[in-house]
Amino acid sequence: MSKAAQPPDSGDIEPIGLREALEERYLAYALSTIMHRALPDVRDGLKPVHRRVLHAMRLLKLDPDAGFKKCARVVGDVIGKYHPHGDQSIYDALVRLAQEFAVRYPLVDGQGNFGNIDGDNAAAMRYTEARLTAVATALLEGIDQDTVDFRSTYDGEEEEPVVLPGNFPNLLANGSTGIAVGMATSIPPHNAGELCDAALHLIKFPNATIAKLVDFVPGPDFPTGGEIIEGRDSIVESYKTGKGGFSLRAKWEKEDTGRGGYVVVLTEIPYQVQKSRLIAKIAELLFAKRLPLLGDVRDESADDVRIVLEPRSRTVDPVVMMESLFKLTDLEVRISLNMNVLSQGKIPKVMNLSEVLSEWLAHRKEVLVRATSFRLGKINHRLEILAGYLIAYLNLDEVIRIIRFEDEVKKTLIATFALTEVQAEAILNMRLRSLRKLEEMEIRKENESLLEEKAALEALLASEDMQWTRIAEQIRDIREKFGVKTELGKRRTGFAIKPETDDSDIAEAMIEREPVTIVFSEKGWIRAMRGHLEDYSKIQFKSGDRLRFAFHGETTDKIILFATNGRFFTLAADKLPGGRGHGEPIRLMIDLEENNEIVVLARHVPGRKLLVAATDGRGFIVTEDDVVAMTRKGRQVLNVPDGEEACVCVPAVGDHIACVGLNRKLLIFKSSELPEMGRGRGIVLQRYKDGGLSDARIFALEEGLTWLDSAGRTWTVKEADLADWHGGRAQAGRLPPKGFPKNNKFGPAGF
Repeated sequence: MSKAAQPPDSGDIEPIGLREALEERYLAYALSTIMHRALPDVRDGLKPVHRRVLHAMRLLKLDPDAGFKKCARVVGDVIGKYHPHGDQSIYDALVRLAQEFAVRYPLVDGQGNFGNIDGDNAAAMRYTEARLTAVATALLEGIDQDTVDFRSTYDGEEEEPVVLPGNFPNLLANGSTGIAVGMATSIPPHNAGELCDAALHLIKFPNATIAKLVDFVPGPDFPTGGEIIEGRDSIVESYKTGKGGFSLRAKWEKEDTGRGGYVVVLTEIPYQVQKSRLIAKIAELLFAKRLPLLGDVRDESADDVRIVLEPRSRTVDPVVMMESLFKLTDLEVRISLNMNVLSQGKIPKVMNLSEVLSEWLAHRKEVLVRATSFRLGKINHRLEILAGYLIAYLNLDEVIRIIRFEDEVKKTLIATFALTEVQAEAILNMRLRSLRKLEEMEIRKENESLLEEKAALEALLASEDMQWTRIAEQIRDIREKFGVKTELGKRRTGFAIKPETDDSDIAEAMIEREPVTIVFSEKGWIRAMRGHLEDYSKIQFKSGDRLRFAFHGETTDKIILFATNGRFFTLAADKLPGGRGHGEPIRLMIDLEENNEIVVLARHVPGRKLLVAATDGRGFIVTEDDVVAMTRKGRQVLNVPDGEEACVCVPAVGDHIACVGLNRKLLIFKSSELPEMGRGRGIVLQRYKDGGLSDARIFALEEGLTWLDSAGRTWTVKEADLADWHGGRAQAGRLPPKGFPKNNKFGPAGF
């Protein structure tokens, strides 16, 4: 660096390392965010901004029975005295404390427009008014009795409480959310009455298990209601670790509209879901045809929630329709639980349910001890004054003389009657009209009463059992005011079991049901042409290719494929390429090896049974539900040995099985001789000296055995004419009847 480019020499410049400076400053910022912005205190469940708002409102004497004051006045006091940040952020915090749909137990009683569940913002602070609620009063109760510590505000001119006395389980009752640096908190609201029950049990049994506490606190209780569909084991685990979540659904009911019709009415929506956005999302999915079972959605809400869902037809299953909506919309949400809070107001820590309640109870005990000590100090001070008054009454003439004639009255009184500074000052400040005989009697009575109270308070401070008894009484009072028997405290969120709907039913519900014709060519190209085609001869193929399989279906169908390696594959009809081109090669959709081919392609029918067999003459019956596999690799069902191939897959409908070999031998035996399996090689159907199995069918003997000849004519041999070919399973058979095809095939599989 040249001399001219060097900075001027100055004693004020101190060289520091950039890395160290950044680490130090970032750590200070992180701690500030964690301690003073994002994480609530476990004792009162509040963040600093909320605590400052409540404290400022208390000093403004905005009690529940007092009049309202403009929110601008409250925000101004909070900014000027305690919280030097943006007025909008403070007002937003105040507004949320007043929103009944956001806070389970509102701490602010708002008058005016404080927003709504549709997501509309509150009116400006100059238009709205506020005062404290009874719950906030409980949180502040005893704050002027030295129950909590105070600290200087940011400018040192005022003092603010470090924590509120918290005579209400606010952390869990109202919940909290926040994102700090490297950590976050997410606590859903709970029912205060249930929390009080759990706390009372914890006082009696300090080592109670989380599972036992969950008997009292079965789960969150959201201000907007809804239904929790989480299992108890999962809930217990969440409360045990302090981390987890709860699945919350909207509450709905079916309303008959007459003539077999119905609508579904949503009366409660999940917590923190904006109603207007929810309806807009449903309408968007409806327009995009992703909700084929839904016909219309409309909002008929007034003061309460009423969202009407109209099915596309009266035959739609409401449960399946709602399950499809739960899957695609915020009618079902996941509420996270992360009880990361400030323990003792200083240490960030993830706590379980027992720890949170225990810290709140420990805080209540400290508040009780400090309030008792404060009251005891007041009593001792008053007793000291009363003792001075009694001395004055016993020596009234001398006291008057000293006051009238002595120069240093206070010192003379102290010296003459052995008084304290406090007693002498109280006597000198006594009014003349208090010098009555009746006043002396009242003072003696007050003295006796205070002595009794002092003894009781000293006994309370000396006995931990008495302290917990008093705390239990306070908690019972809170339960009485805000418990489940009150309008505010009754549980709003219920519990439900998720309906057992088949995933395939829900998948179908998300697909527009349309008729299609599935077309598969000999070279392995597949497509789904719109509509049910009647004349397959008009279907166009690539040069040198032609039709192999074609059948009618719907977009909601599953298509099963059986390959020569004994593996089944499954495709969704709505995912198949359209019919404008020639389709796509099947090998692009499934993992089918080059040396294997498709034996059968058919529409999946749940519950149907299939006969599968290989060229080695072995096979078995399998339920079609067991072969469905919505993966590229499919599912191995028939184990085929090397050198052999799977060659038969036909519906297992009938009481007899007909097998024909490459040696042109036909055998008929009862289908009951063949086992039903899920996977395996199977057992022998027919034995061969040379060659192997060519084809097989299951048929009803009384209807006869049918095949298709080379000219396309259908032949049927009646039961009476089939006697020569009857035998037992695994026999060789004999040459077929006259007219049987020379290719040794019965014809189409009969799907």
